[in-house]
Amino acid sequence: MDFKTIATQQIYQGRVFSVRQDQVQMPDGRLVRLDIVDHPPAVLIVPVDENGDIWFIHQYRHAAGKGIMELPAGVIEPGESAESCARREIREEIGMSAQDLDLIGEFFMAPGYTSEYLYVFLARRLQASPLPGDEDEYIRVERIPANRAYRMAERGEVHDAKTLAALLLAKNRLDTG
Repeated sequence: MDFKTIATQQIYQGRVFSVRQDQVQMPDGRLVRLDIVDHPPAVLIVPVDENGDIWFIHQYRHAAGKGIMELPAGVIEPGESAESCARREIREEIGMSAQDLDLIGEFFMAPGYTSEYLYVFLARRLQASPLPGDEDEYIRVERIPANRAYRMAERGEVHDAKTLAALLLAKNRLDTG
């Protein structure tokens, strides 16, 4: 199937993302307008300590109107590799570095409307190594045993889609009892 972008117009430019409207010719020749949120690629980290605890963060998410429990994550800066970003973000968000950092998966966040692409890393052999966090983030860190974290996900107590996807990718690599 051939989809052809005929025209693109930027509608909004924000600090983290922009919005564009594309005019696209469909395979049958019809023209449609599609709104796209352009977002830089990002990383998501599943930090696991020597006790088998997964390190989560609690962070207020204004769009959700409440605090959300999620895994550490962040946007890849221009010129930065996904691995370098993961190493920086884990230090900023939970104050730990990882001696072992393995890429365990990649996915589009919501390809129906955004270009955001996520790289998921499993971080092990953690050690204290904090960096200052972003000024607009108020984060509380919580360590949860892996088996309990998976039960919480199964019971619908984890409301962040990227965290659920990362837990699924990490499941076979973790001893979850």
